[in-house]
Amino acid sequence: MALMNTSLLSSKSLYSNTNSFSKPKDQSRPTFALPPSNKNSTSLPTITAVHAAESTKNQVAVKESSTFSQSITRKWTLDSWKSKKILQLPHYRDEKKVESVLKTIESFPPIIFAGEARNLEERLAEAAMGKAFLLQGGDCAESFEEFSANNIRNTFTLLIQMGVVLTYGGQMPVVKVGRMAGQFAKPSSAEFEEKNGVKLPSYKGDIINAHVFDKSRIPDPQRMIRAYTQSAATLNLLRAFASGGYAAMQRVAHWNLDFAKNIEQGDRFQELADHLDEALGFMAAAGVTVDDPIMKTTEFWTSHESLLLPYEQALTRLDSTSGLYYNCSAHMVWCGERTRRLDGAHVEFLRGIANPLGIKVSDKMDPNELVKLTGILNPHNKPGRITIITRMGADNLRVKLPHLTRAIGRAGHIVTWVCDPMHGNTIEAPCGLKTRAFDAILAEVQAFFDVHEQEGSHPGGIHLEMTGQDVTECVGGSPTVIYDDLSSCYRTLCDPRLNSSQSLELAFIIAERLRSKRIGLSLGL
Repeated sequence: MALMNTSLLSSKSLYSNTNSFSKPKDQSRPTFALPPSNKNSTSLPTITAVHAAESTKNQVAVKESSTFSQSITRKWTLDSWKSKKILQLPHYRDEKKVESVLKTIESFPPIIFAGEARNLEERLAEAAMGKAFLLQGGDCAESFEEFSANNIRNTFTLLIQMGVVLTYGGQMPVVKVGRMAGQFAKPSSAEFEEKNGVKLPSYKGDIINAHVFDKSRIPDPQRMIRAYTQSAATLNLLRAFASGGYAAMQRVAHWNLDFAKNIEQGDRFQELADHLDEALGFMAAAGVTVDDPIMKTTEFWTSHESLLLPYEQALTRLDSTSGLYYNCSAHMVWCGERTRRLDGAHVEFLRGIANPLGIKVSDKMDPNELVKLTGILNPHNKPGRITIITRMGADNLRVKLPHLTRAIGRAGHIVTWVCDPMHGNTIEAPCGLKTRAFDAILAEVQAFFDVHEQEGSHPGGIHLEMTGQDVTECVGGSPTVIYDDLSSCYRTLCDPRLNSSQSLELAFIIAERLRSKRIGLSLGL
């Protein structure tokens, strides 16, 4: 399909009126002017397409102020987010350098194509109806330093392994989406970090600044160029893996990573591979050979948190086929816990793009607020458009999730419910490193399935921070990682990730839960 490879919007004066990038007096509400770069530039049209916010009725009574109602019925434009309250935006020092970088990115080709995002939306609609299952995983934050073909291959391979396990257990399609090829920005709880009397900006991801505590902590807009090129290169390799025969079903027995060969999960996966080989033999006898395209390729999509809005806007394109705007930095983007404000800039930007959207939800989310938010982002209630990703911890989830599912159900909103069992279970180890306990992660997953079973809703997927590397960042699992092991291979730049063995073990347990659900449904239980 054809996409416009140039933006309709210039980056001219994107950060104007911010006092030469010093901290503005009202840092939560900076002003932005975005005039065309020259008199002959095309003016930005407004859109009122299917994903533009329109007034919507829901069945949950919510008191709204007239100001709020007016704010969500305004027509969306590519830069209308700048009139909203904005959080988590870095303070760059050189305005001209930022403008130059964004103008360069605007001229770059899209990283993904609109048709691919539409295909993902269709698959997520199936997950919303309980006919598919979303597997979404990858790094907490991608790193410039660890960028390599081997690391990309290992994480892709692990996701495919997990997908095969889940498909076998659930007997349903598994929608595979990586936190890859763009997951470079991360929110921070504090604007600055102080060590030994030295105060520097907090680390906000490699697309903004460096992790090392020195002058490289100063936000550098040039890093956006590197993030783009690394994202494009990563997706190029992922496409090759997914469509070039590497993901062929008959190769599944050879996909065990080196460090998973002689452990319990590797043995269990080999047993599964043997069963798949038998199934392939049966299918070949029935006329479906290994040369069939469906047996040699797999679908794979990318996703990241839509945090650094100037970068996201620079990669947003008007799709000439549908007439809708797509954020072409990823197939799916999500709004984080810190940026999901109803009147905020991030929600304003997301409501106007046509990509599938995720909403991260903690135990702090009010059910009525969630109903309003899903209405803003999906006013026409299109299946597959909204994925709600819960992140609460097991105990909080058992209390809070039923109220959220009931509110969404009463409102008639169609969403895909997904469990993020990572972010609600972060603890500090005795050695001072952040970690997560495998048993706590598993407990939240089990609670997620339990609640949806009791509420009659569909557990639509799992969202994990994980890696194909043999890291020691989360404790527990088999073989067991203990606190004393953490420092031996602790590589994450922010939050701890499951390693390959832990990820596969979790996939087998989820597959068993999906299998039990499937058998129960077939027996009418």
